[in-house]
Amino acid sequence: MSARTTKPHEIVEQALALSRADGCVVIADEHSTANLRWAGNALTTNGVTRGRTLTVIATVNGREGTASGVVSRSAVTPEELEPLVRAAETAARGAGPAEDAQPLVGGAPQSPDFTDAPAETSSAVFAGFAPSLGEAFARARAGGRELYGFASHELVSTYLGTSTGLRLRHDQPSGTLEMNAKSPDRTRSAWAGRSTRDFEDVDPGALDAELAVRLGWAERRVELPAGRYETLLPPTAVADLLIYQLWSASGRDAAEGRTVFSRPGGGTRVGEKLSTLPLTLRSDPDEPGLECSPFVVTHSSGGDRSVFDNGLPAGATEWISEGVLTRLTTTRHSAGLTGLPVAPAPGNLILDGGRERSLEEMVADTRGPCLLLTCLWYIREVDPATLLLTGLTRDGVYLVENGEVTGQVNNFRFNESPVDLLGRATEAGRTEKTLPREWSDWFTRTAMPALRVPDFNMSSVSQGV
Repeated sequence: MSARTTKPHEIVEQALALSRADGCVVIADEHSTANLRWAGNALTTNGVTRGRTLTVIATVNGREGTASGVVSRSAVTPEELEPLVRAAETAARGAGPAEDAQPLVGGAPQSPDFTDAPAETSSAVFAGFAPSLGEAFARARAGGRELYGFASHELVSTYLGTSTGLRLRHDQPSGTLEMNAKSPDRTRSAWAGRSTRDFEDVDPGALDAELAVRLGWAERRVELPAGRYETLLPPTAVADLLIYQLWSASGRDAAEGRTVFSRPGGGTRVGEKLSTLPLTLRSDPDEPGLECSPFVVTHSSGGDRSVFDNGLPAGATEWISEGVLTRLTTTRHSAGLTGLPVAPAPGNLILDGGRERSLEEMVADTRGPCLLLTCLWYIREVDPATLLLTGLTRDGVYLVENGEVTGQVNNFRFNESPVDLLGRATEAGRTEKTLPREWSDWFTRTAMPALRVPDFNMSSVSQGV
């Protein structure tokens, strides 16, 4: 019997039945993807994939504590299942006591669709999108520009079973659309991206129209030196910065004095005002259009992730409430160490509290000179104590003067801390669903406003396009 003919819930049950460990967690992830790629106003490739990954987590009690062992493999057949379970048990017995050990989660009702077949995507997800893309190609060709890009849709059905009786299931659709427009001589480039669950709410023609405007702005070139500039950060750039901030918001690391969220002299900065604007940074598994797993699913321990927390409810959480830091990420173990509430991070991030104004309206109110960014790229951490990040601008930095975009300027390397930016921002616009460009391979479900920063630090000039 092949891996694909065994139902996911059945293989979870079989693995649990084979377990000889004191505790066992089994995660079956059923993956399916569909994608389109294009270059020079023509489709180049398309494809559909299917796959399964099975993860077995064994826990073994000892006199010194509980140890865990984790083994993951793809395309596991029933014949390969027992060796996989035994490998996880061997890994647990060979490991020392796990620092993050906690009783396995239990007590949640079974998901009503736990025994149903996995959800799958296919090329049909592009049924309405593909004809519109073809029309965008024709308009771009007539307008003297070339379109490049890709559309990808993934559907992951996760089945989680434990020796404590949990039987949970979550289906996660994720779609991304990225499009570049280039001038025929390749001296001008513009980018736009969208996040979607089903490709019903994305319009390639609208993206092409947006890119055409930006290529028009780039016909006038202005060279500017490095320095601090008033800057409008679009939602995609704000998302990339705040995702990194969330990833750096470990409660344990903060309590141990190692991060920007550590309080001088000891403790954390929870309760401290970070922004004069009434901004709220939050996550919510039930956020419309950004839905994500309502329970913890993790295949490894590390940082503020613990395999012992698999199945733990992950509810709505405000990380920053009207400018005040209110939560840091914790596991049950790190919450016990720090005295902070248990706060796993769901798979989405939303920043609210700005004015109901579009980025275009914010541009119109700008006297300038001011920089308007397209997106950020190659973001890396410089100093965890301040969360200083560095990175590059890409695919269009524009000059705004007297309420209008007057040309394109050169690209820059920046050095900034997202925590400092929240404190210095003077305006936030309307929150809208956006695609973070840098982190789109790992985190796609975000909604952000544009931010106005009076003194964004462009530390050096970059020669990138």
